[in-house]
Amino acid sequence: MNWWQAIGTIFLGNTIVLVPMILNGRAGAKYGIPFPVFARASFGVKGANIPALLRAVVACGWFGIQTWIGGFALYQMLRLWVPSLATLPALFPASWGLATGPAICFLAFWLLNMYVVWRGVDSIRKLLVFKAFFLPLAALALLYWAIVSVSGGLGPILTQPSTFHSNAAFWNFFVPGLTGMVGFWATLSLNIPDFTRYAVSQRAQIKGQAIGLPSSMTLFAFIGVVVTSATTIIYGTTIWDPVVLAGKFNSRIIVSIAMIAVTISTLATNIAANIVSPANDFANLSPRRINFRKGGLITGIIGILIFPWKLIADPGGYIFTWLVGYSSLLGPVGGILITDYYFIRRQQLDVSGLYSTTGSYRYTKGYNRFAIVALLIGILPNIPGFLATLHMLSPGDLPGWILQLYNYAWFVGFFVSGACYYGLMYIRRMAGPASQIKKEVNYVAVD
Repeated sequence: MNWWQAIGTIFLGNTIVLVPMILNGRAGAKYGIPFPVFARASFGVKGANIPALLRAVVACGWFGIQTWIGGFALYQMLRLWVPSLATLPALFPASWGLATGPAICFLAFWLLNMYVVWRGVDSIRKLLVFKAFFLPLAALALLYWAIVSVSGGLGPILTQPSTFHSNAAFWNFFVPGLTGMVGFWATLSLNIPDFTRYAVSQRAQIKGQAIGLPSSMTLFAFIGVVVTSATTIIYGTTIWDPVVLAGKFNSRIIVSIAMIAVTISTLATNIAANIVSPANDFANLSPRRINFRKGGLITGIIGILIFPWKLIADPGGYIFTWLVGYSSLLGPVGGILITDYYFIRRQQLDVSGLYSTTGSYRYTKGYNRFAIVALLIGILPNIPGFLATLHMLSPGDLPGWILQLYNYAWFVGFFVSGACYYGLMYIRRMAGPASQIKKEVNYVAVD
């Protein structure tokens, strides 16, 4: 895309995902409950583990990606001072795509993350403050570098054309690109109650998200687009990874300072965004056996097993396989949660029932089978397109429109599952005893 097409896509995607974030955030702010507990209202006190695990596995993937970024930043710094790190003999199969030097730094950074988890998340507070000041300054520094390094400044950068030769080619990229931008925040749009539960008011959580998300993401995206376009002019190749770009600077001191700052910032982001929530989700599976520390360790192990260096090796794979792929799982969950809370329960929850295995949300042995069925129905339409993206299906095996649904993965899952859940719950209410309906839907608290 050219610069305004890219920025427009990112802004629109973040504005769209802001809606479910605010809607799901209301329950957290109103009742002070985290995401796994909020999900019990629709999925049941035991069935809530299903969406929690889906979200947790995705968060594990993000943990792996962030850990790889932090480890690679360490590698970019250390190889300048210890050149032999870049020429170590291969220890892994070629199919893994993992060199020994980056692997050592990745493991070292992974161990640092695990150490912080073991010490407790309070130890990360100062790093979060550092990150809040450093990241904007670093981004502006990169923007300044891009402008002064290109003859003519912003002019030549912003006139870089898109590579689309027709409107059809643009739309074929725009739709999954937009879905990827929505998918980028799909995890947080579900577990936002984990954070809004601490909000002082509904106005505070709405205002904070509305001001913070679209504006800051769009600003950083603009800087990213400008810097990436500048690399095409300066180096003759497109460098979209800022860690790789910083590694190209000539000064070892500048590179070292930049990589240390990136490592610290990434550590803070990883713990706050990608450890706390999945660790709580895993602990929710078996509170007696899994505490926060063990949940964090499980997150770390899964984060390695997904081969994160492969996920972000290619921008296309990162967007179309990773972002769009997991959005097809989380979109249906979001549709069910919002439908249940706003259209079934009218924003009224029985908080004591959320913490009781025999209360209002017991359903059938702790599982709401209608929510599970609606979840599967919402996921199903996107499976063929996902398999085709992985080249496990040939485009000629199924009609084109079925495969194209995957480009709308989050939207398809969200609306299909939401509609199915509403229909199934409506039929259930009509068929069930009136007293049971009142008890489960929580409109009236009468025995």
